[in-house]
Amino acid sequence: MALVTESKKACTVNPLKMSAPLGASYAFMGLASCMPMMHGSQGCTSFGLVLLVRHFKEAIPLQTTAMNEVTTILGGYENVERALLNIRSRAQPQIIAICSTGLTETKGDDVDAYIRLAKQKHPELADTEVVYVSTPDYVGAFQDGWAKAVQKLVSTLPEPGVAKREGLVAILPGSHLTPGDLEEIRDVVELFGLHPLFVPDVSGSLDGHIPDQWLGTTIGGTPLADLRGLGAAVHAFAIGEQMRPAAQAFEQRCGVPFTLFDRLTGLTAADAFVQALAELSGRPVPAKLRRQRSQLVDAMLDGHFHLGNVKLAIAAEPDLLWSTGSFLAEMGVELSVAVTTTHSPLLQRLPTAEVLIGDLEDFERSAAAAGCDLLMTHSHGRQAAERLGKPLFRLGIPMFDRVGNAHVCHTLYRGTRNLVYEVGNLMMDQIHRHGPDDWPLPAAARLAAVAHLPARIERLARPDGETATASA
Repeated sequence: MALVTESKKACTVNPLKMSAPLGASYAFMGLASCMPMMHGSQGCTSFGLVLLVRHFKEAIPLQTTAMNEVTTILGGYENVERALLNIRSRAQPQIIAICSTGLTETKGDDVDAYIRLAKQKHPELADTEVVYVSTPDYVGAFQDGWAKAVQKLVSTLPEPGVAKREGLVAILPGSHLTPGDLEEIRDVVELFGLHPLFVPDVSGSLDGHIPDQWLGTTIGGTPLADLRGLGAAVHAFAIGEQMRPAAQAFEQRCGVPFTLFDRLTGLTAADAFVQALAELSGRPVPAKLRRQRSQLVDAMLDGHFHLGNVKLAIAAEPDLLWSTGSFLAEMGVELSVAVTTTHSPLLQRLPTAEVLIGDLEDFERSAAAAGCDLLMTHSHGRQAAERLGKPLFRLGIPMFDRVGNAHVCHTLYRGTRNLVYEVGNLMMDQIHRHGPDDWPLPAAARLAAVAHLPARIERLARPDGETATASA
């Protein structure tokens, strides 16, 4: 059992954590025809917008109520009202999703009351669904904001008491899953004849496709009609511990039972998910998945030579830390340093001595003290890797110095196989190989260095195996 500690520094240096409002906004981007909006200052939205644009290399729809000093003190109703009317008239979204920030939470704005009053005054807002979630910056982290947003969606929008639709499966993915991960999960679920409905579905909006026409809102994701009909699902799968409150709220509202998977990375984790699908559908596991499983087992056999006893320092959100760290530990990696952003029940179960809730400065110092061979975190860890002279495997959000981030897949059989190959190849790149550049000595010194080789070769060639072995 790992000891979970929290850094007591006076300030954060090189932050690892991202804010809850950003996590909630990211979740709302998985809804079709949606306009996420932060209720706070322009700076709060601008920093989050830049981060997501650099990671996905896509246009990101994100608006703000543009609070200033005066409106913050007097209250933000007029800003919320004006923002709702402007967004509705210009972008015409089906959903306007609002999340709070530390500024307006400190003031104590009653945004739910603001929304009710705005809808009473302006009937033209009746055709637009407005959702609000409380996500102060000073509470929780990125995955907490995502989890709160999904919980609010499934506890308010689905219509209870609707008739069940055979084969419909609700899937509540955590923020640690990429659009590529969701595509892989969808493909596997559909192999069993089931129809998966993701809430939210960033694979539809942030998978890097070019739409037929420009839209000011999200360009894909879960439609509002599907959200309202989500109660017709026969079962729900929640992926990640962060999704447990949302799954419970959905079950309470619509009576849909759920199964929670704390991770889908790794052989045993993928087996558990596939078995659940087989039992739910009543179908045998397809030959395609059996083949992929066999390929993963072979990849694990090939990769363990390069991963065994590697000392790893990893820094990520709790669910991502658990998913990746647990599997690599199964591959023989030593989890020497584990740093995360917020509390989670999973942290104590990690196969390491200590989990630190801290920043990337704590991560770098701990990795140096432990003599780690590999660093694993997002792109802000690149300076630490350069200073320590260690390889960096980029993981999570943001990754602004790589392309194709939306299509990274580390889940189920194929995704886990990808992870083994990627990390294994990175470690193979660190192996020292002899060549001409390794001979900076003068010619005379080089000749002296190899002068003993003929005699040693002669000894090894003797028929006396015992003597030859000793000489070797």
